[in-house]
Amino acid sequence: MKLSEFKFKLPEELIATHPVPVRDESRLLVLHKKDGSIEHKVFKDILEYFDENDLFVFNDTKVFPAKLYGNKEKTGAKIEVFMLRELNTEHKLWDVLVEPARKIRIGNKLYFGLDDSMVAEVIDNTTSRGRTLRFLYDGEHEEFKECLFALGNTPLPYYIKREPEPEDAERYQCLFAKNEGAVVAPAAGFHFSRELMKKMEIKGINTGFLTLHSGLGNYREIDVEDLTKHRMDSEQMEVSDELVDLVNKTKDAEKKVCAIGTSTMRAIESTVAMNGHIKPYSGWTNKFIFPPYDFTVCNAMVSNFHMPYSVMLMMVAAYGDYDKVMNAYQVAVKEKYRFGAYGDAMLIVD
Repeated sequence: MKLSEFKFKLPEELIATHPVPVRDESRLLVLHKKDGSIEHKVFKDILEYFDENDLFVFNDTKVFPAKLYGNKEKTGAKIEVFMLRELNTEHKLWDVLVEPARKIRIGNKLYFGLDDSMVAEVIDNTTSRGRTLRFLYDGEHEEFKECLFALGNTPLPYYIKREPEPEDAERYQCLFAKNEGAVVAPAAGFHFSRELMKKMEIKGINTGFLTLHSGLGNYREIDVEDLTKHRMDSEQMEVSDELVDLVNKTKDAEKKVCAIGTSTMRAIESTVAMNGHIKPYSGWTNKFIFPPYDFTVCNAMVSNFHMPYSVMLMMVAAYGDYDKVMNAYQVAVKEKYRFGAYGDAMLIVD
């Protein structure tokens, strides 16, 4: 498929800039894969489509406050630093993006915090915008991370054109987030409230967790028309023996396995073995899923409404059938569904 086939007109006002007040009261568009029919629901209605011993698989990655604002030594120029990942705990080295990149050279020092209490030195240029920073901090590593994260801000997606607010620290995060490492949240999980998780438990729907630390590669502009030539950034992931056992037993019992979000689906499809089973895995994945693609594990999926040309939209179109998904997106625009991480959700069922 071609990049241009994932274009659609998205009015700016449909991009959600804030979450709905109650997590499970966002809207839910239900797409039936068999015939392409569509229903309009509220997210808490999702349990109508699942039965006892069905399984929801979640991504329990935790977003860290990755955006820092600092000043360059001598000139005092304001620099935005986007922390991508920690490279070395002993030497406090971080892989970061900096803006404006042209102002930053190897050897420059950057100061953070009202009292310039956190200092970092640029020790390497990795890409045109990327740098490696060494933080100059004498305390223990845990204490350092605490201070660093206290200075950081929630890394809202590029299409939310506002500064992070206090509520974002809680709402740009799933309730079950546990394993720190993502800079892009698994937003399909935002809709699950404590009450909804309890109702799932009462109904006998099982829950399983994997970890995939989503990075900025999800938002990187694709610059090739031929999608087979696009290379995804690698992301760290972990699929445990416990989850493997749960997924494979659910499949063997011919019950539903529902992936909550594109990152969850990507991790599952990165671990496929024989007969629609999965295997344990700890490492990295750069799997890029776009139509046509044969899914062998999941028979349901929840995802938010994504931006035109995005890799997340391509994954959803691969799972739900390109024509049916693109038609559902046209319906969503017409019905004024909210798009993006803080937007509404779509359930695709067989």
